[in-house]
Order: sequence, then structure tokens, then C-alpha cells
Amino acid sequence: MLDRIAMILLIIGGLNWGLVGIFQFDLVAWICGGQTGIISRIIYTLVALSAIWCISLLFRDREPTPSLSS
Repeated sequence: MLDRIAMILLIIGGLNWGLVGIFQFDLVAWICGGQTGIISRIIYTLVALSAIWCISLLFRDREPTPSLSS
């Protein structure tokens, strides 16, 4: 469950950075009252923590898939 939450936050962050890069528009800052607003800073921090968490996904062993043969 934590992996999914981290991935969702990372997707939100990636889309926001895409908006910044293409349109120079920071959606998080716009919704939350500027980049220095406390809510914006919390969201930016959660996205950063999610990115750090997702680094661990690169080094985890994948679970073997069950065999479908009878």
C-alpha cells in the first residue's frame, strides 16, 4: 500500500514538474497559495520522500509469479 501511495505522489510531482517545464506554471503553488506556503512545502516534501522511497523499488527482489501450468 505504501508503494502505491509513493507512486501516486511521484506521478503528481512529475506532472507538476512537467507543467513547470512546459508552461512555467506550478500547479501545486497555484492551488496552495505560493511556493512558500506551508501546504505547498508539505506537498513538495511528501513528493521528495516518495521519490526516496521509490528508489528502494529499484533494488527489491521481484516476487516470482505463480505458475499457471497444472
